[in-house]
Parts: sequence; structure tokens; C-alpha cells
Amino acid sequence: MFTDDVTVSWGPTAGKLTVTLLVLLVAAGTVFAAYLGITDWRRAGITLVALPLALLLMWALLSAKSPMYTAFRNNLIWVIAAPSIIVALGLIFAVVTERIRWAAAFKLIVFMPMAISMLAAGVIFTLVYDRAPERGVLNAVAVGVHDTFKESSAFPGVRPRESGGPLKSEKTSGGTAYVTREAVQPGATVLLPLVAVKPEVQRTLAPAKANTPRPGTITGTVWSDFTPGATAKPNQVDPPEKGLGKIKVEAVSGGKVAATATSAADGTFAFKDLPAGAYTIRLAASNFAEPYNGIDWLGSSLVTASIIGAYIWMWAGFAMVLIGAGLAAIPRDALEAARVDGATELQVFWRVTMPLLAPVLVVVLVTLVINVLKVFDLVYIIAPGSTQQDANVLALQMYLKSFTGEGADQGMGSAIAIVLFLLVLPAMIFNIRRFRREQG
Repeated sequence: MFTDDVTVSWGPTAGKLTVTLLVLLVAAGTVFAAYLGITDWRRAGITLVALPLALLLMWALLSAKSPMYTAFRNNLIWVIAAPSIIVALGLIFAVVTERIRWAAAFKLIVFMPMAISMLAAGVIFTLVYDRAPERGVLNAVAVGVHDTFKESSAFPGVRPRESGGPLKSEKTSGGTAYVTREAVQPGATVLLPLVAVKPEVQRTLAPAKANTPRPGTITGTVWSDFTPGATAKPNQVDPPEKGLGKIKVEAVSGGKVAATATSAADGTFAFKDLPAGAYTIRLAASNFAEPYNGIDWLGSSLVTASIIGAYIWMWAGFAMVLIGAGLAAIPRDALEAARVDGATELQVFWRVTMPLLAPVLVVVLVTLVINVLKVFDLVYIIAPGSTQQDANVLALQMYLKSFTGEGADQGMGSAIAIVLFLLVLPAMIFNIRRFRREQG
């Protein structure tokens, strides 16, 4: 039923066979997982393992170019990552709230995101993950931390003239550096003209000065070889032109850096006491690297993880409240008896608290599995158009197939909805059986 969505490399007949096997695998995996889930709650772990394994086999059967492949893969990531992280955080928060004085305020802060709609949360995290540091909170933090430990380049984007100048570009491990076309000997003076200095930067610079030759020393000047509104000769230091200070300059001999210098405010620099020989002068790539602009949170490689992060922010409070209620219901005499018997706090937690809390954790986990299998809002809102297919999930694929584009196919959307229902069914049956058992 996914024939028009699946692209396989062994021809259309094999593609149909792949689709048929996929459907049979979904049905068999669903029935098997449902059986394991309803026979005994202790087998709930097997239920949660069987279904991801079935999805993993689907992953192998589908072509990497298929939107359905991406949707199944991302749903598998959601099912494995989101519920387990949320339950772990909820457990940590629930334990913390029992040990701090301002527990009510802490619970309010953690649970508050549950009062926000998925639409509002999506809008909030669209801004949080914005690529521009002046708007995106996470990138503002990332840029601030980066620039604290690593200084930004002095003149990003500055370069020599494309032709007719003494400098040429050279690729290095740190980026594009600029080196002199001809080697020089100690006692010579080199001129290193650059262009593309921003006007607002030009206004802050000191006038350039042509350096003078010195015996046994290579001297030179790095300057902005451009004067707005004036006639100036290229590759020559003219009076109105500005020097480029704090430029890292390297003297290279035999492929190795023999000496380094930093230009003064007027652009002058000098390499003293160099051994006799030929040297090329290089302006290091670090002088011209573009400024660090943070992380592309909504790029193709991180978009799914970023959306899962937003989902965790919303649902951690839900897990905390339910687990906290379970902790409050644990008999205190059982905990005190373990402590009297000499158990440490860690042993009490793992040997007494966790077994008594296990039914609550399972209920929270299964509820979250049901929710993440149906996730749609956050993915649709947060993922930009360029990477929406990379963040695709089954619910989103169902919507896109059914209601968008000129070739909307509601039959295909209905088929995806049935598969989604079959995937959710085992967890629903497990929850219903537990509720009936508890009422009985």
C-alpha cells in the first residue's frame, strides 16, 4: 500500500514484495507485542522491545530515499528516546521534590509547560532554536561560550585582490590563508594589501605606515588598500589608507613556520633575527575566519533531536507528578525497616523504592509511548520546510499525504493511519488490562 512512496533498487516487482512483507511484519509484530503485553505486566518490557525490533526490520526493508523510511525511522527514535528520558527526568524531579524546601515552586516550574498547547510550544521553540544568535536563545548561549574560550577573528571576510597583488590564497587546516607569491630574504620589506574591509571597521582603524628595511629583519605592512572616494594606487600605501592591527603574520620556510609576528595598529610588523634563507610570508587563516554563529539546531542532522528536546520539556512535568504520587503512596515503614536493617540510601532506592514504584513507571512509560507514536504538532510547527522531511514521522506523513499538494491521496493517508493504529494498539491493550486488573 506504500508502493508510490517506496523507492528500492531492485525493481518494481521487488518493491511490491517489500511493501507486502512490510505490512505482514507490522501485523505480526503488533499481534506478538500485544500478546506479550496483556499476559503479564512484567512482560511490558518485552512489549516495548518487540515493537522497536519490528520497526528496525522495516528500516532495513525500506529504501533510504523513501519518505516512509524516514517516518518509520524517526518514530523508532521517538519511541526509544523520548519516553525513557522523560521517565528518568520525572523520577529525578519527583525524588528531588521530596528533599527540598521549595518543592511547590519547583513543581510549578516543571509542570507549567503542560499548560501550554503544542502550537504555543512549537512557536516558542522555533525561536529558541533560531539560527541567528541575536534571536535564538540556544545559539546566543553557544556563541557566548565559544567566544569566551576562543577569540573571534580580527577581520572576517577580508581578502587580497583577485589579481595583480602580491598575495595568493592557500588552503590550510584552519581555512584559507594568504601567502606571498614570491619568497623574500631577511633585510627585505613586504607589502601585504587587503580589501573588503567593512566601512564601519575602517573608521576605527589607524592610518597605515610603510615599514622601513632593517638588516637581518623581514619587515612589512598589512593594510586596507582602498580609500573611499579617493584615487589611490593599488599595492602601495597611500596616506588616507588604514593599517590592519592585530593580524597574525607567519614567516614560512620549507613548509614550516619559522617565526610569527603580530601587526601593530598601523599595520607594521617585523621578524627579527631570522637565519639567512628564503621565506614566504603568510597571513594566517584565523585572521579572516567568519565569526562563530552557533549550531544549526534545525538542520537535517539535529532537527529530530531538537524536537524531541521540546517534547521532553513539555512532558517531564507530567511524569514528575505521576511518579511523585507513586512515591507518596509507598509505605514509609518499608523504607524505615530497610534503613534499620543497615541498607544505605542507594540500596533503599534500588531494592525497595524502585520495585514498589515499578507499576507507576510502567504506566507512565506506556502512556508516553502512545503519545510519541501520535506526535504531529511539534514536528509540523518546529521543523522548517527545508528539513521537514528529515523530521518526518508517521502522523505528519499521514497529514501530508492526505491533505497537502496537488496530488493529495487520502487513500494513502488512510493506510498510514491504520498502520499507526496497529502500532499504538498493543500499548492501549496493555493499559486497559492493567486498569481492569486494578479495579478487580
